Amino acid sequence: MKRTIKTLVAVMALASLATVSHAADYKSRIVRFGYGLNEDSNQGRAVKFFADSVAKATGNKWKIKAFGSASLGSDPQMQNALIGGAQEIMVGSTATLVGIVSDFGVYDLPFIFANEKEADAVLDGPFGQKLMAKLQENGLVGLVYWENGFRNLTNSKHPITKMEDMQGVKLRVMQNPIYIDMFKGFGANPVPLAFSELFAAMEAKAVDGQENPITTIESSKFYEVQKYLSLTKHVYSPWIVLASKKWWDGLSADEKSAVMKAAVASRDFERKDSREASAKALGILKAKGMQITEVSDKELERMRATTTPAVTKFANDGHQQVVKDLQAEIAKIRK
Repeated sequence: MKRTIKTLVAVMALASLATVSHAADYKSRIVRFGYGLNEDSNQGRAVKFFADSVAKATGNKWKIKAFGSASLGSDPQMQNALIGGAQEIMVGSTATLVGIVSDFGVYDLPFIFANEKEADAVLDGPFGQKLMAKLQENGLVGLVYWENGFRNLTNSKHPITKMEDMQGVKLRVMQNPIYIDMFKGFGANPVPLAFSELFAAMEAKAVDGQENPITTIESSKFYEVQKYLSLTKHVYSPWIVLASKKWWDGLSADEKSAVMKAAVASRDFERKDSREASAKALGILKAKGMQITEVSDKELERMRATTTPAVTKFANDGHQQVVKDLQAEIAKIRK
């Protein structure tokens, strides 16, 4: 009996030491998490979910300080801050990573994904993870992909029901050559501009319109400066949660594990929230006075046909393998 008690005490002592040792792997940290949209957006809600998950996992030793509305800078500025170690985490568009890893432009090719499930399978599967891994040699660590969503057109001039309606429209696009080539092919006048400058540019009539997912259009209150929305779904746009490699390499194994688990949970939360919010946002935009146009399949096919040169140009510019790999992955999923 005495031996049993001694053994039990010893086991409990070892368990206690293990718990202390494990707890010591979580240092008290303040982590800056920057993002472009406002706090009351699907992006803002997901950042809060991530912050709460990390705090719970680390026994509140970690505090994630969220900085929305591009208060830490545009996506490219935050990417540079992460590379330099001046900021820890951000979420932004994959499109603005092309200046760091040009293969990320493959996600901006028009009319690639048929639906959200297809996009999820590619992003979370071998293709998406392999592409994400390329960031590490450039000072960034990709954690997970979130959903920005299918992009649609808005403008302040007139309804866009066919390509000819885009002639002469000054359309803000991301600072990305594929977007510029795509909208030139549609007949628009593409104007590359940081998202943080977009609302003011539309308000001042420096640009006539823009293209973004429904949730971004609604949460950013673009209805205040835009009258017409055309549902084109011309590109499926992912967001990517990034960490500074300089910062990441200084974390313990337990800290990395806590961050990754929270990131995966936030991904699932954000996608569900985004898809529910998108349906709701469409009703809000209509109630706010936006005129919504369903672009016909025939017109969308015409648009798709004009994008072949943009795809070919991207492939021939050193990206033939990544285009081939993506097309193969999609074909596999569709089977």
